[in-house]
Amino acid sequence: MSTSVINGYSKDYGAQVHAAYQRQGTKLRNTVRTRNNVTGAIAVFQKVGKGAASTKARHGKVPVMNVDHQTVECQLYDYYAGDWLDKLDEIKIEHDERAVLVNAGAYALGRKTDELIITELDKSTNYALDGTTGLTKDKVLTAFEMLGEADVPDDGERYAVVGWKQWSELLQIPEFSDADYIGDEDLPWKGTQAKNWLGTLWMPHHWPVSKSQCCSVR
Repeated sequence: MSTSVINGYSKDYGAQVHAAYQRQGTKLRNTVRTRNNVTGAIAVFQKVGKGAASTKARHGKVPVMNVDHQTVECQLYDYYAGDWLDKLDEIKIEHDERAVLVNAGAYALGRKTDELIITELDKSTNYALDGTTGLTKDKVLTAFEMLGEADVPDDGERYAVVGWKQWSELLQIPEFSDADYIGDEDLPWKGTQAKNWLGTLWMPHHWPVSKSQCCSVR
């Protein structure tokens, strides 16, 4: 019997592909205002100030609020996440390489979206406290004081994005993670994607090291 016959053994490659660990798309896109199908190189968002009510004398004119109107311009950039696929290669593999590349590209563009949002957040100069210590309840309360003083409404659309280190520190705060304070339904131990606390949706995310211990308000 030939000892080299093993070189002729057939090989069975699985049709299932295991993608490398990666965040599958964006987590922050729904936390900001967006516009789709924009034609042009710049998208313009309208920003309206708040009005003030006042009294008037009998037969007098109704006071005018003169609400301030401003525009915020957003420069548009093109980002690409492509790869090559040889049609002849598709004949030689069992898995759907086209679908693999499509998913990988979508995930990459989603992560780029979050990267751009975090870059803008990092430009904020509104800090609750310095970054010499970790995230504490005092910092959280100070940040909420700043939100209140800025008249940020408690309308269910407030978001708090923290790093994974800060998420671990939040889990050490009883008011954040103890059922005696928040009940059984809102325990963060049931998942790490997001959690409602103090009328705000908290979510962990990869955060730049330079701001890893700061609590910014924007």
